[in-house]
Amino acid sequence: MPKGWEWVCINTIGHDWGQKTPTSDFTYIEVSAIDSKAGIISTPQLVEFENAPSRARKIVKAGTVIYSTVRPYLLNIAVIEQEFIPEPIASTAFAIVHPFCSMPPRYFLFFFRSPIFVSYVESVQMGIAYPAINDGQFFSGLLPLPPLAEQHRIVAKVDELMALCDQLENQHNNAAEAHEKLVTHLLGTLTQSQNAEDFNTHWQRISEHFDTLFTTEASIDALKQTLLQLAVMGKLVPQDPNDEPASELLKRIQAEKAKLVAEGKIKKDKPLAEITEEEQPFDLPVGWEWIRVSTIAEIITSGSRDWAKYLSNEGAKFITMGNLSRGSYNLRLENMRYVNPPEDGEGSRTKLKEDDLLISITGDVGNLGRIPENFGDAYINQHTCLLRFISDCRNRYFPETLRSPMAISQFIEPQRGIKNSFRLGDLAEMVIPLPPKNEQHRIVTKVDELMAICDQLKSRLTAANQLQQKLADVVIEQAIN
Repeated sequence: MPKGWEWVCINTIGHDWGQKTPTSDFTYIEVSAIDSKAGIISTPQLVEFENAPSRARKIVKAGTVIYSTVRPYLLNIAVIEQEFIPEPIASTAFAIVHPFCSMPPRYFLFFFRSPIFVSYVESVQMGIAYPAINDGQFFSGLLPLPPLAEQHRIVAKVDELMALCDQLENQHNNAAEAHEKLVTHLLGTLTQSQNAEDFNTHWQRISEHFDTLFTTEASIDALKQTLLQLAVMGKLVPQDPNDEPASELLKRIQAEKAKLVAEGKIKKDKPLAEITEEEQPFDLPVGWEWIRVSTIAEIITSGSRDWAKYLSNEGAKFITMGNLSRGSYNLRLENMRYVNPPEDGEGSRTKLKEDDLLISITGDVGNLGRIPENFGDAYINQHTCLLRFISDCRNRYFPETLRSPMAISQFIEPQRGIKNSFRLGDLAEMVIPLPPKNEQHRIVTKVDELMAICDQLKSRLTAANQLQQKLADVVIEQAIN
């Protein structure tokens, strides 16, 4: 301790005001009424004494410090800074401290919110389901007591520095918001470009300021989404006039489907409406075609119900919405469940195959997962859609398309009801662009290359932030020592 300071128990520096049962209307202060960031009473309630809660018993006055002794409110600490009319009464969930000798209550507020006291509380708190400390533990805690004059200087300095921190936070938030708007606008100019010259002009503007634009995870994610949108618009790689046009690919798809129908392996597609101009969000390059998802689908279906009786500790993988990803089609395998269904059961119709694309169709609609090579036996539940592409379309262009902003907007648009849902028919009717097959492969290669660069940017950003934090920790440690 500095010279002139003393370690004291909290019960020696203040007193409470006792308790009483309200006999007239009163201002009730409960734990949820605290603005924990500002350390003030933000939402006191006027309560009629006939309706007084059983916890409304502790008397408080202006200058009293109140400390919530229960989670999740352990940091709900405040100073009663004003005279309330009618008189205030606090919940018994608070420990009450009214400092002796006109000591500044805000000094004790700062201490109770400090890492030192938080560590003490965490070391003694009771219970698991509802952790708390009792009044005895609270008042037995140790507190560093400076001379009275220094207490006032500490309060003044902390208030001054906290005000500066608030200013910095506001400036940071305003700057972050402006930065996000700028990135969104500049990336938008790329997708809205009318011709190659226009596109090159906009890209040149972005490239000149690349290091200052893409400095946050959000901005890099926005860049990724723009790259995907450019990919499906035919603006990411140049067109090759020697490529077989998409119309020829469509003929082969139709022939393959007719063969599968004749063999009884799939049902004949239901006729779908022609794609109108209003459904086409942008113009396509020469050789591309607008299609509906059902055109390239061998199967569009969802999983069966009643999987609970087949759940097991081992067996076939059981893919649910929790295993799908937002903005990606990589499966999340951390919390995998397993099933052992009968081979001829209803669920066998959705036994997964390599290159199958899974889509969440309830809740957070549009999350994706793609079945990789050598994945093994796997099944899905009823909240997940299985999209199996026709053999000529089993490549990564279509999963890339279905995680693009163009597809995301369609996943969101037709949701109906209180519970977000997406019908299998909605997926079948979705409109997507079909490039020539050779260009599909070039697009995937370019997307992989650019996404890898974006991931490198994120890694450098994370490393820089970690280094900055380490430097700050060292500086603070040296200052304290």
